[in-house]
Formats: sequence, C-alpha cells, structure tokens
Amino acid sequence: MIRVLVAEDHTIVREGIKQLIGLAKDMQVVGEAGNGEQLLDTLRHTPCEVVLLDISMPGVNGLEAIPRIRALSAPPAILVLSMHDEAQMAARALKAGAAGYATKDSDPALLLTAIRRVASGGRYIDPSLADRMVFEVGLTESRPLHTLLSEREFSVFERLAQGANVNDIAQQLALSSKTISTHKARLMQKLKVNSLAELVKYAMEHKLV
Repeated sequence: MIRVLVAEDHTIVREGIKQLIGLAKDMQVVGEAGNGEQLLDTLRHTPCEVVLLDISMPGVNGLEAIPRIRALSAPPAILVLSMHDEAQMAARALKAGAAGYATKDSDPALLLTAIRRVASGGRYIDPSLADRMVFEVGLTESRPLHTLLSEREFSVFERLAQGANVNDIAQQLALSSKTISTHKARLMQKLKVNSLAELVKYAMEHKLV
C-alpha cells in the first residue's frame, strides 16, 4: 500500500485529490497539510512513501520545502503538483530534489500513475512538459530571465508578485527586512525591471502568478 501525504493549501483541491486517491486500491492518504510548516510538522510523525506537494503554498512554499523534506531521515518521494504549466518551474523542482512534476489540469489517471512511479523509485514528468523541458531548459539563449534567480531570490520574487511587502516576506521566510531588501534589489536587477508594477507584469506574462 502506497501511503500518501497531501500538501495543498486549497481545501477543495485537497479534498478532490483525497477522493481520487481513495478510489485507487493500492494507495491511501495518511495525512494532509495546508501549508509548508504544517507539512514539515506532519512528516515528523507520519510515515509515508509519497508527498504530493503543491508548489505555491503560503509560508514555506513547495520549492523551499523540497530540500527540507529531503533532509529528513528516510525521506518520502516528492511529487510536485503545480498550476504552473512551465518547463522552467518543473526544472527547478526536479533540481531541488523532487522525483516528479505533474500539473493540476492533468488527467486524474496520470496523477495516480505518477504517484505509483515515484513511490517505486522512478521519476515522472507531465507528458505535455517533457518535450518542452528538453528544448527550453537546455537552450541558454532562450531561457527567461527568472531562471537566473537563486532559489531564495525566486521565493522573494514570487511573494512580491503576489502583493506581499518586504516586512511580510521577512516574517514568512524568517529573515531580516534588510536581507529581503537586498534580495529584492538583486532580483529586480536580474529581471531588468525598475518598479513593482513592472515586476508584477513580468510575473503575469510568464504565468508565474
């Protein structure tokens, strides 16, 4: 029996995933979490084979949670579930240590296939993304500017694009406002944007929010 922990901040989506997994005879949901901190707490006392991880959760987001899950003793396989149908995002998740990447609009049967594959030690990439990853991620010239951001800069960028201010982000990431301001200045330079409005526009154009 494959034990699955579902980490997803939208209750309706989480309930839908639980119902889907409930239909499969070879897997069961053993826990759930609505944010990154809750997920890390739950994992400490809930053994499971697979974590189904939403990439954009409040607090500690999916990308930030991946290395922390991998650092646990006997870590479960991580299958990232994202609304971002984006090759760059998938590449980031896999590089951080996820075993698979599926999008939220994938066929339900494919999601179950993905869970089985990562549980058995394999890897899974959403079929619609696999080809694009080979072409987009490999070609440096065509890579969008946000791929130049470090993981921390990307976390700050994502939150700024969602409307959070420097103090909010400092609190969420447990860093000083000064550190966040430094990251903000660096990432704006890398993205070649001069204002928050331009940053939000960039994020929307690249479907990152």
